Amino acid sequence: MQPFFKEFQRLLPRKVDVSKTIKNTSGKMLDAVVDSLFQFVDIPSLPSQKNFLPVEEIGELVEVTCTSGEIPADFAEGVFIRNGSNPLFGGLKSAVSIFGESHHTWVEGEGMLHALYFKRDDDRGSWVISYKNRYLETETFKIETKLNKPGFLPALAGDAPAIIAAFLLNSLRFGAVNKHMSNTNVFEHSGKVYTIAENYVPQEVDISTLETVCNWDVNGTWDRPFTSHPKKAPSSGELVVMGTDARKPYYVLGVISADGNKVHQVDLNLKRSVLSHDIGVTPQYNVIIDHPLIVDVKRLVMGGQLMKYVKEEYARIGVMPRYGDAESVKWFEVQTNCTFHILNCFEDDDQVIVRGCRALTSFLPGADGSRNPYEWFSKGFNFAGDHHDSAEVGYLFVHLYEWRLNMLSGEVEERKLTGSEYSLDFPFINEQFTGLKHKYGYTQVIDSRASSLCGMAKYGSLAKIYLEESNSTKFVEGRGGNLFPKVEYHKFEDNNFCSGSVFVPRNGGIKEDDGWIITFVHNEGTDVTQVHIIDAQDFEGETIAKLTMPQRVPYGFHGTFVSTPACQS
Repeated sequence: MQPFFKEFQRLLPRKVDVSKTIKNTSGKMLDAVVDSLFQFVDIPSLPSQKNFLPVEEIGELVEVTCTSGEIPADFAEGVFIRNGSNPLFGGLKSAVSIFGESHHTWVEGEGMLHALYFKRDDDRGSWVISYKNRYLETETFKIETKLNKPGFLPALAGDAPAIIAAFLLNSLRFGAVNKHMSNTNVFEHSGKVYTIAENYVPQEVDISTLETVCNWDVNGTWDRPFTSHPKKAPSSGELVVMGTDARKPYYVLGVISADGNKVHQVDLNLKRSVLSHDIGVTPQYNVIIDHPLIVDVKRLVMGGQLMKYVKEEYARIGVMPRYGDAESVKWFEVQTNCTFHILNCFEDDDQVIVRGCRALTSFLPGADGSRNPYEWFSKGFNFAGDHHDSAEVGYLFVHLYEWRLNMLSGEVEERKLTGSEYSLDFPFINEQFTGLKHKYGYTQVIDSRASSLCGMAKYGSLAKIYLEESNSTKFVEGRGGNLFPKVEYHKFEDNNFCSGSVFVPRNGGIKEDDGWIITFVHNEGTDVTQVHIIDAQDFEGETIAKLTMPQRVPYGFHGTFVSTPACQS
């Protein structure tokens, strides 16, 4: 056909672009096929899920006032910025067709940034605070906004034939299996700010306008997915990342130079595709989570789930020299678990210590086709009584956990750092201690009752965990006589829930916990969102400042605080 096509093109007038014409015609035909075979249906929401629903862009910067308390004089100038899922066209969708049904999960909404700007007015001796939100305008976002209707078929959860059809049709129509959400995290590297979700490369954003600038592929050298939780190596400033994929190579680790211009890449030669959400660092090592949340296209073709937590499979943690290769990784077999989030890692003599939020199943992708998704999540978040981690209820309970990996003997010591009173996730620390020994850790705390009623995770308080074993730290006795580190809780008022919590160090602070926790808090009774500032050294005390947002801010994922010097470098 190729010689015939070339001759046919030669005979046509020069101004006719045959390739473009055929592409446009086939694209219209595919659009017609999708429109005739597939129906997009809104996924219904409960009243208790209202603040998971999307909001509109607010437009220009809006000034915000401190409605309670006072912002500390030595608080940092900069931007508190959080990412989250904000679906286009009114909310998440199901696609119904002759192939069955596929549907979005909450992690699949388009990314929207919510930014609060802190600037000191030296003339008035006060703070000028303003708020702005904006969509991440990825390539796929632009495609759907141009269509002005849903275009991408959901391709993660649902009936296997429907997901296979979505894979094929999305690839043919748009050149991508799924949308590039960029909705999970925000990070800074070499003076630039990026957003990310792990199915694509990061997007650089202009921190002052929230405008999406471009994709970041490290000068064309990184051409695969990118972790939502890159980590800066202590001292060197290198950025340690990884990318997992459904096809080989399943896991590639990267070390990006401190200036962001080049990357060292290593294929770890994993035998399976795992959704590994986080990565750890120490001064010498990279720390790799290989847990059995497995993506398997063959299983999908056979009628099973594309992504599934396989509790019968193994889990292990890898420790790799910073610039090592696949053979240099020392693997430690651990009890089977799902660890989405690492709190921190550090070296202690011959051991590498890994601390993270550990569960015995995965909240992704949710229930299989035989279970009602709402019912599955509702039972999973029901932590009442002594049923944690059971097969019937409470299976989404998360402990803060510690693995002590002996680099000489290969032995592993495992222990829970928190008891069964509260489920803890979305951990964070003073980032100046990333990869180093630390005394404190912070998490958001799941409200069991509210989450079970809603069928989605809601965080009704914050926790501060005193991790260092010393005379100054009180240890408390848990069930079975276990000793756990002391935990303090900062509880919000009833029906108030937080998201995007981060630690902001005090200017000139010396102690690790000398600073503040800042977080978005939504009041479901009044439908008003505030930003709370909490003194980390008076954690259980009153919130020291509350700033009321000009509009509702939906619950979201991870955030960061970018100080003004970093913004301007």
